[in-house]
Amino acid sequence: EIVPLKHRSGDAWWEEERYPEGIKWKFLEHKGPVFAPPYEPLPENVKFYYDGKVMKLSTKAEEVATFFAKMLDHEYTTKEIFRKNFFKDWRKEMTPEEKSTITNLSKCDFTHMSQYFKAQSEARKQMSKEEKQKIKEENERLLKEYGYCVMDNHKERIANFKIEPPGLFRGRGNHPKMGMLKRRIMPEDIIINCSKDSKIPPPPPGHKWKEVRHDNKVTWLVSWTENIQGSIKYIMLNPSSRIKGEKDWQKYETARRLKKCVDKIRNQYREDWKSKEMKVRQRAVALYFIDKLALRAGNEKEEGETADTVGCCSLRVEHIKLHPELDGQEYVVEFDFLGKDSIRYYNKVPVEKRVFKNLQLFMENKQPEDDLFDRLNTSILNKHLQDLMEGLTAKVFRTYNASITLQQQLKELTNPDDNIPAKILSYNRANRAVAILCNHQRAPPKTFEKSMMNLQSKIDAKKEQLADARRELKSAKADAKVRRDEKSKKTVESKKKAVQRIEEQLMKLEVQATDREENKQIALGTSKLNYLDPRISVAWCKKWGIPIEKIYNKTQREKFAWAIDMAEEDYEF
Repeated sequence: EIVPLKHRSGDAWWEEERYPEGIKWKFLEHKGPVFAPPYEPLPENVKFYYDGKVMKLSTKAEEVATFFAKMLDHEYTTKEIFRKNFFKDWRKEMTPEEKSTITNLSKCDFTHMSQYFKAQSEARKQMSKEEKQKIKEENERLLKEYGYCVMDNHKERIANFKIEPPGLFRGRGNHPKMGMLKRRIMPEDIIINCSKDSKIPPPPPGHKWKEVRHDNKVTWLVSWTENIQGSIKYIMLNPSSRIKGEKDWQKYETARRLKKCVDKIRNQYREDWKSKEMKVRQRAVALYFIDKLALRAGNEKEEGETADTVGCCSLRVEHIKLHPELDGQEYVVEFDFLGKDSIRYYNKVPVEKRVFKNLQLFMENKQPEDDLFDRLNTSILNKHLQDLMEGLTAKVFRTYNASITLQQQLKELTNPDDNIPAKILSYNRANRAVAILCNHQRAPPKTFEKSMMNLQSKIDAKKEQLADARRELKSAKADAKVRRDEKSKKTVESKKKAVQRIEEQLMKLEVQATDREENKQIALGTSKLNYLDPRISVAWCKKWGIPIEKIYNKTQREKFAWAIDMAEEDYEF
């Protein structure tokens, strides 16, 4: 089993994947990371203006200015917190002369720079086949050289061997650190992990590694600390590697173990709603929310350091409203808070009477900013979950509820008589039910309206084509009635097949339109990759003769190779 070690930093928990005692790799060799290319100064004819006058920037200041120029059309650059953080960090890169001149971001004109990058982007799109082939070959060369390692006599693919280039931090939602400068990662920041007896990757000329480590209990190859949140970042093995596959499999097996004891756990927390101890009651209500609404547990955070996001344990009184009756339903709890990645969680949920009464009790004599569960934190909750079942966490509940929801929805929605596009629509609807449960939202894509208009045009054209085909069939039938010969009969059959083919094509387009419309604000990928036992999807595909590539793309098929080999038609989560 591989157990994660949690690193606390900012508003994130970074996992270091580590084997438990007694299990280790024996040999690990790799080529190290690929660094971002050095900065190339702008051509002389690309100008930066300050207060209406051309100003030549030093290389360091110019590089940071280009990060802002590349984002000029993005709404981020209009946000006050982004502009303030950027300007503060940019000034640190300026020479004393630049610092004394450039005192106001509003007087900076990045338009010329922005136009240059847009033109470059356009030129890349217009590249010839030969130029594109050259870039492709270079990427393949890098992959061949740096994209693989040897671990215990197996050649394994590495996930992310390229180190992210410097730029401006964006964050999710209104992150308080947005706009800060993500510094360039240098070899001196890098810890290399490999075998003592392997060929240790050499650092770039004139540089040295921060450290070379030989820790055979961890699964990462390279690590460094990024400057914005102080988080440790890793270069890991590809999801399709044996280690990752095994970890994935164990995650879903833990969720399956929960299935066997979930009724007992539910009965227990329902009993605890009546406990004489306030701590036990609060824990039981929180566990009910984690189970029923797939809420995250939530981690305590240091004041002012990160975005104001909360999970179940860190909910405050202001995050819920209680309605004894609402929209014809009794005992409704209205949730409104920012969850992980500053995604808003808004939901109105009818709950059991005893849960409602307990919430009233927890809110008594409290201010809006007070904790709802003031006798509870994630450590207390996690300890309790471990006592209920070994390996149980709030995430296991999410995985269990997501997978069981997918399985139930697929049984309900799949119509055996449907064709493949209609069955895939049913699959996506089942996946959507899970994404909604887990609150996996996204903003509608910017090109959404345009792509829907294009699709509607195709549908309208197909409808006209179908009307023509039906007219032709009607005419052929009338002709056959008069002639009564073999040739006219064959013409009728041919026209019938044409109508059927166009009807199927139209249905496929209409299914696509429905799917896109229903999916515009829901992110299906997160649950599909992290919370849904892939064996359910594979078994469903096998049962209904759906090609697996219609559900999983190439990368996903590599990640879930273990499940594709393992799942049977009658797989039950």
